[in-house]
Amino acid sequence: MSVMKKSLRRQADPCRGDANHTALTLRFGQLCGAVAGKMGRLKRTWTAFLSGTVLSNATTAFAQESGAAAAKLFSSTEVVISSLVVGALGAALLSAVWLVRQRGNMQAETQEMRSALSDAQQRISKYEALIAEKNRRIVVWENGPSKPEFLGQLPPETGAPQQDREFLAFGRWMRPTSAIEIEKAIELLRGEARSFDMVVETSRDEILEVQGRVSGGKAFVRFIALNNLRAELAELKIERERLTHSISLFHSLLDAIEQPVWRRDAQGKLAWVNHAYSDAVEAPTPHQALEEGREFLGTIAREKIAATTTPTSPFHDRMSTVVRGNRTMFDVVDVVVPGGSAGMATDVSEAETVREELKRTLKSHAETLDHLATPVAIFDGERRLQFYNQAFVQLWDLALPFLESRPDNSELLDTLRSSGKLPEQLNWRSWKEAALAIYQALDTKTDTWHLPNGQTLRVIATAHPQGGATWVFENLTEQVDLETRYNTLVRVQGETIDHLSEGVAVFGPDGRIRLSNPAFRALWGITAEEAKPGTHIKAIESLCSPSYDGSDGWRRFGQMLTNFDDERRSLQGTFELYSGLILDYAVTPLPNAQTMFTFVDMTASARAERALKEKNEALQKADEIKNDFVQHVSYELRSPLTNIIGFTDLLKTPGVGELNGRQAEYIDHISTSSSVLLTIVNDILDLATVDAGIMQLSYSEMPVDDLLDDVAMQIADRLHESNVTLEITAPTGLGTIVADEQRLKQILLKLLTNATNFAPEGSAITLECWRKSANIFFSVSDKGPGIPPDMLKTVFDRFSSNSKGGKRSGAGLGLSIVESFVTLHKGEVTIDSRAGQGTTITCRIPTGTLMHSVAAAE
Repeated sequence: MSVMKKSLRRQADPCRGDANHTALTLRFGQLCGAVAGKMGRLKRTWTAFLSGTVLSNATTAFAQESGAAAAKLFSSTEVVISSLVVGALGAALLSAVWLVRQRGNMQAETQEMRSALSDAQQRISKYEALIAEKNRRIVVWENGPSKPEFLGQLPPETGAPQQDREFLAFGRWMRPTSAIEIEKAIELLRGEARSFDMVVETSRDEILEVQGRVSGGKAFVRFIALNNLRAELAELKIERERLTHSISLFHSLLDAIEQPVWRRDAQGKLAWVNHAYSDAVEAPTPHQALEEGREFLGTIAREKIAATTTPTSPFHDRMSTVVRGNRTMFDVVDVVVPGGSAGMATDVSEAETVREELKRTLKSHAETLDHLATPVAIFDGERRLQFYNQAFVQLWDLALPFLESRPDNSELLDTLRSSGKLPEQLNWRSWKEAALAIYQALDTKTDTWHLPNGQTLRVIATAHPQGGATWVFENLTEQVDLETRYNTLVRVQGETIDHLSEGVAVFGPDGRIRLSNPAFRALWGITAEEAKPGTHIKAIESLCSPSYDGSDGWRRFGQMLTNFDDERRSLQGTFELYSGLILDYAVTPLPNAQTMFTFVDMTASARAERALKEKNEALQKADEIKNDFVQHVSYELRSPLTNIIGFTDLLKTPGVGELNGRQAEYIDHISTSSSVLLTIVNDILDLATVDAGIMQLSYSEMPVDDLLDDVAMQIADRLHESNVTLEITAPTGLGTIVADEQRLKQILLKLLTNATNFAPEGSAITLECWRKSANIFFSVSDKGPGIPPDMLKTVFDRFSSNSKGGKRSGAGLGLSIVESFVTLHKGEVTIDSRAGQGTTITCRIPTGTLMHSVAAAE
């Protein structure tokens, strides 16, 4: 029982396994030596005992013989001899007694040795049984190069080979990582006497405990197949290592991503953050962010997360926070567990912008398709109507509730057929299946439908990569009609050209005539045979040259037709023929590299030209009279308007008397309307002065900064009234500008007034000024609705007012005056505007030497 307890203790304590084995081996040797010694002593005792027995027999015989002799002769000599005999007999007797006692002791000691030998043999058997059990195997190497000795076996279910020579091939029955580790550990054990303890996995997912020790110059490696609690402990250890590696791997992964990630303990304190988190809170390292407790989200946001997050319902919402001084939108996810919580934030600002842009783009595309004249219908992946434009509704004349119900494509075709709007087919089912096969087709399908109402449609169906299809119905009725008309037109054109009074000739790129009309041949005095199609221009030149004085006309025509210039130019001129005819010619490039020559008899138009000149002079005189009239009337209107404004201001003063509310309101309306009317009169007067060419510019040198300050003060009331702010951007040290101060202020005030009128309330308009070379640039920008592209060409026209989106409507003279005054300063005005994105007007004013005055006529 004690041996079994020691064996179990040695199994529970693997670190003492090699020492116990060594002690067991030494004890076995000692026991064998003791047994051998006892057997030798026993052999010597039996030899002495046998010798004593022989001596006793000899003594007895001698005594018997001495007694017989005494009977014959009893002398002194006999007495001495008898005494010796008696002494010898006593000694023999004592020896016999001692021998008997020694024999008893030897028998007892022999019995003890046999009992000890039996006990040792039993222990050796038990030890061998323990070593040779089926759940462990020991490999022993002698010091130096030697073959290993194998003791015991491992269970077959571990996958370990039973043959000794195959057991050390660890790579064949262990996992690769475990095989590499055990081979390296055994090498260090035999070479450097470095002990080890490890747990390995076999190819069958079994767990083995391996211990390596050095004792008595031998290297021992013990493989133990674990079971029950120790196997579970080893598996837990391996799982712990895996989890540790996984956590380390996930930490490294989270450190590498761009999204801030954090973990909190049960008290809500930060326990771990990644590098993106530390960058977001502007901390040099994550460790410093933890030490300083820098929070990524605000207090309210954190309280909201803590209040709404539960273990079964993680928090997921979008929140805004400040990152590097910018307000940024994040998609925040936070999960809570009994030991704390963890969260991650994803920057969705750009995604939100893209999503909004996508919505605007889709809406824009839908609006664009809705305004197309071509019918379009889009079906989704389930073949249901997703989009249709107005042209589609007009083409098929379907009820809007039916279309809004998102009918199936097949249902739509059936409805059109039942309404008699589709052509009848011999096999309707096959025709419909062929039409709907576009959803499985790879290429676009094109078909022609001849409708019962006489229309001809080209149907173009395109499948979408993500499912669905787009159907485009191109009405070919007009195209067919146009082709018919074109053919008719070609014939009519030929007849028309033949009956024109102007001479027309068309030449090809090879310089040969393609067609000519009778008027051309009559003007130049050539026959139809001479100008037949295919005649080269050189032949025409030789026929026409004698008719006029000069050699550059037709020769230049020939050069234009046969040169290799990339751009073909138009050409106009006049021929004076010897016959007295005056011909105006025009050379016009045509498509297909053809060229048309047109000759018009201008002889009869000379009188008309003179009449037109006289009429033109009359119109110029009338324009002067108009300018005089406008100027006179403007001056005459200014005086009474000034009086009206003055008396209106006088009525507002308390000295005249108190006015009731309605009278004060009327007085304000009169004052406002009079001021507007005076502004219009002044604008008309300025434009009339410019048109008359009598506008005088008074140049002076003025600081640009003072000019901007004066303009800002004058426009302040209008800005306050419209709830708009003014931002002036100008670099320091702009210096001075030489220009007409009054007109320059008028330009800037008109631009600012126009921008204020269209700027949304609460927004800001920008006045930017900069110098470049010898020019000063003034730019006024607003964030208003912008100017549609079709109106950009007319914004500088007089009395052209675009009041859409503006707070006030005017006479439309402001930008016209700006353009006139900038032109007088030898500058230019440019405008950049897009619908919905505001407007920017830039004026370039040259600055030069100081001059007294410059008239508009100059």
